[in-house]
Amino acid sequence: MKNFKFDIEKAKKINEKINAVLEFTTVEGNKGGEYFSIPFLVKDNIQVLGTKNTCGSKILENYNSTYTATAVQKLLNAGFTVVGKANLDEFAMGGSNENSAFGPVRNPWDLERIPGGSSGGSAAAVAAKIVPFALGSDTGGSVRQPASFCGIVGYKPTYGAISRYGVAAFASSLDQIGVLANNVENAAIVGETMSGKDEKDSTSLDIKWDLTSQLNNKLEKLKVAVPKEVFELNGIDEEVLNKFKENIGTLRKNGVEIEEVNIPHLKYTVSIYYIIAPSEASSNLSRYDGIRYGLRDEKESLKETYMQTRDEGFGLEVKRRIFMGAFTLSSAYYDAYFAKASKIRNLLYKDFEKVFEEYDVVLTPTTPTLPPKIGELKSPLQYYLMDLFTIPANMIGAPAISIPSGKINNLPFGIHLISKPLEDAKLLRIAKQFEEIFGVLELPDLI
Repeated sequence: MKNFKFDIEKAKKINEKINAVLEFTTVEGNKGGEYFSIPFLVKDNIQVLGTKNTCGSKILENYNSTYTATAVQKLLNAGFTVVGKANLDEFAMGGSNENSAFGPVRNPWDLERIPGGSSGGSAAAVAAKIVPFALGSDTGGSVRQPASFCGIVGYKPTYGAISRYGVAAFASSLDQIGVLANNVENAAIVGETMSGKDEKDSTSLDIKWDLTSQLNNKLEKLKVAVPKEVFELNGIDEEVLNKFKENIGTLRKNGVEIEEVNIPHLKYTVSIYYIIAPSEASSNLSRYDGIRYGLRDEKESLKETYMQTRDEGFGLEVKRRIFMGAFTLSSAYYDAYFAKASKIRNLLYKDFEKVFEEYDVVLTPTTPTLPPKIGELKSPLQYYLMDLFTIPANMIGAPAISIPSGKINNLPFGIHLISKPLEDAKLLRIAKQFEEIFGVLELPDLI
């Protein structure tokens, strides 16, 4: 990573093809820092003073950051330099990066395909070698799913390991800053640098991670659990399943013990996520009303101003989730939906807790499909289901990572690992071990 040289002209030419970067800018890090001048991108829902913070939305199209997020500031203190803000699904809502008000991001492996989302701009830019790493936010897989589609590493830490101060809130009990990187080691370095307690974020943990000192020490007697549900649930492409089985065979040949286990409530994860996340989002997004900041479409009455501003400023997917959340939080339906989903969330936590008593990690494909072509997804349900295997980590607050494990029809394929909460260092050691088995994918130069 220290040898990476940022070429702004080359980056702009690449970006003309993939639309991954909304704004090229320079916010220089500490010149005395260990990582001085190493470039990175920040997803455009994370505040960086001196840049815009659009959240991929028309409602914040001209909004300028008023401060720098704690996680970004820690990287600047270490010498890293921000070189731009990355495109995303509007307010981080979506799994395809087609929901940005500033146009879709294109997958650098196939420009006709989606890069995944919502951190698709960050993922595509790393895959295209614009930067060695980028920051994203992960609410249900928004770092790991695009990492898989773009053939890179996506790491979501334990909930609270990295401060959320400065991140536009989507679903506060699920959101976490994550890292998209060209290899596991770089993801570990960045995660370690950003970690620790922040007085401005009451959910942050008073722990300073050591993710790198033992990274290259292989774990002996490694036990891996694969949910039986992976082979039973509908919606998983046959070629994905076959590749995953091939990956399991490769790991076993390399001495990894793998067993199938039952995780009974895994099949409910998408359902409960799309009750809990939109409910929290409908509350968090109420602040975008045309009065305090952002777009304002002035009408005769205050109510009309609210309604017109939000109707004009929000895209379809954001509106959909606000409606879903407002419905499930209404007094008539709260007990039937939100309260029940919260109970199932707790049962899912207990399922994983039981598995982690015996196994080091849970292994699945990162996504049940390969990246579809832009415009191919006609129903919201199609891309909601793409987060089937990534959502559980957010629901239980556990660390998770996606690493490349080969290609299918020249498209990247990734495997997904979840470990026990707070065991990020172990997770990254295992991911590094697996990375050495499968290798790193490298995209041919786009220009």
